[in-house]
Amino acid sequence: MTACIIGWSHTRFGKLEEETLESLIVRVTREALDNAGVEARGVDAIFVSHMNGGFVPQTFVSSLPLQADPGLRFKPATRVENACASGSAAIYQGIDKIEAGNARIVLVVGAEKMTALPTNEAVAKALASASYTPEEADQGLTFPGIFARIARQYFERYGDKTDVLARIAAKNHVNGALNPLAHIRKDLGYEYCRTESARNPMVAPPLKVTDCSTVADGAAALVLADSRTAATMKKAVAFRSRSHVNDFLPMSRRDMVAFEGPSLAWQRALEAARLRVDDLSFAEVHDCFTIAELLSYEAMGLAPKGQGERAILEGWTTLKGRLPVNPSGGLKAKGHPIGATGVSMHVMASMQLVGEAGDLQIPGAKLGGVFNMGGSAVANYVSILEPVRA
Repeated sequence: MTACIIGWSHTRFGKLEEETLESLIVRVTREALDNAGVEARGVDAIFVSHMNGGFVPQTFVSSLPLQADPGLRFKPATRVENACASGSAAIYQGIDKIEAGNARIVLVVGAEKMTALPTNEAVAKALASASYTPEEADQGLTFPGIFARIARQYFERYGDKTDVLARIAAKNHVNGALNPLAHIRKDLGYEYCRTESARNPMVAPPLKVTDCSTVADGAAALVLADSRTAATMKKAVAFRSRSHVNDFLPMSRRDMVAFEGPSLAWQRALEAARLRVDDLSFAEVHDCFTIAELLSYEAMGLAPKGQGERAILEGWTTLKGRLPVNPSGGLKAKGHPIGATGVSMHVMASMQLVGEAGDLQIPGAKLGGVFNMGGSAVANYVSILEPVRA
């Protein structure tokens, strides 16, 4: 029995001072069940995506969705974590439960309250626990430093791509300006993203602030159902294929520029779906840093190794291009509340496939790709989604 997405909810991402982690989880739980037209008592299992990074004192969160409705009491609930790919990991756990015949309806919730920490430095230190601490975090490398190192290696191999990274950032801010759920709803422009300034300082050369995803709060939830149940619902989005690939944790054991884990995940997902990348209508990819989106172009097969720049320079990945990438604004503009990210990406893709994406809508979208990554290309998830048409 295959699984489908039949409903969802998504808060705005950003600094949500009026919200707590609990209020975010409770809110999207209620809204996702309402959106799906499912009663709480009909849910068979709950999976909660949340990174135990010390952003808030409350790290045991699996039962927080129960606060949304008494009908959820005594349902099995589990917190799932796989760094920045925790959301996709939780979704895949739900799919596995359905496909094993152990559930008919599953609720998946992803949430994070990152701004509860007092400084960006504290956030960076918390996130560094998702690196290989003996060689990376213990040497003082945070994730901006890790991806800056990857960018420098790419530049050494293929030439300086500072202009390319700025164009990726600018493209995603154009999209984010159209997304009412995005953290940064402003078209910053290429020149702003390209130029180092007091408002756009260098974080870790060659990455500036505009090359980095935002520190944000937010939550997203979705409801999964088996295909027989989904066929009776008002809307449904099916997983045509999915792939999960984990690589070595230490960067020293990998060629970081090759992005081998993401490449293999894309290859397996596309092969299982019997598709080529050009068959996709759009893709949501994990642009935690602009260099990650550039490498994603190559990992998904949109361009050969070392030629990913063609995808942005020739306009392929814009909203009206050959393959729009991150029409939501991506992690760069929409925001990156860790536990919510993978769920958010699947929600945004589902909205595209049922024609509910508003100003971001890709006309006639029929197939969507989602690539969610944990750590420095360590945990890699690729989903190929398609609408279930009546």
